[in-house]
Amino acid sequence: MIKRKLRAPGVSLRSSRPNATASKTPMPLACVLVLLAALSPTTLPAAMSDSELRSVFAEGNQLFREANERSSQNPVAAEDLYRRAALRFERLVNEGGIQNGKLFYNIGNAYFRTNDVGRAILNYRKAEQYIPNDLNLLQNLNHARQTLLDSFEETQEAKVLRTLLFWHYDFSARLRSILFAVFSLVFWAAVSVRLFRSDWAPKWLLTVSGIAGAMFLGSLLAETYEKAGEATGVVVSQQVIARKGDGETYEPSFKDPLHAGTEFRVLENRGDWHQIELPDRRQCWIPSRNAELVNSSL
Repeated sequence: MIKRKLRAPGVSLRSSRPNATASKTPMPLACVLVLLAALSPTTLPAAMSDSELRSVFAEGNQLFREANERSSQNPVAAEDLYRRAALRFERLVNEGGIQNGKLFYNIGNAYFRTNDVGRAILNYRKAEQYIPNDLNLLQNLNHARQTLLDSFEETQEAKVLRTLLFWHYDFSARLRSILFAVFSLVFWAAVSVRLFRSDWAPKWLLTVSGIAGAMFLGSLLAETYEKAGEATGVVVSQQVIARKGDGETYEPSFKDPLHAGTEFRVLENRGDWHQIELPDRRQCWIPSRNAELVNSSL
């Protein structure tokens, strides 16, 4: 079953990294909320008092634990509890002004347990902005993507680029950062040594370390530039008809509708419509009510 494969969230929110299982001994709620706010890269103006934050967090925690306990014997009741837990955690974001990778990760896990794959992927993607190298998060996101109804074939151009620039596409940002640091250290160490003993640092070492360092630095800069001005989103409705223009009167772009969990890049916003680009580079228009943006500031 899907539920056995999913990594359970660290509902106690002990740290900025999600845990593989729920904590048996949660931290005092006041300490948890202070830590959560401190670890958040973005803290919005709070519309909830400290006591309300503590209460909502406690309710969400308790609901999720009850859902875990009932999931095997009463899956219908458990699904309702997971949904209620997700709503409590979302209040911490929307009304409490707290944005944190671990919190989004927990929301995503709760929605996945309700089979709401669209909102699960949406919140995993939001969590990825804060904890991009978390292995549990990446595993859950990839697993959720495998359950989608829509599939998109990679273009030939994308296949060629992925093959030629494999380090950019296949290596995580963390690994590329580490490799850049290593090759940079080797390069500058070799340069320093050659100033005194040229025979101790061969030219090939300078060349290889310099080129490799430049490759990983270029990859990191390119990724940062791409994400800086890019608006991305996820379809959250069960299905939506993609159209050739920004209105219901336009013809459908495709034979079949798009389904929940489909990810896209926003090309243009026009009224209540998004012009989007799908993973296979096809473009279409969808109503904004059927999707949510990953970039919450857009």
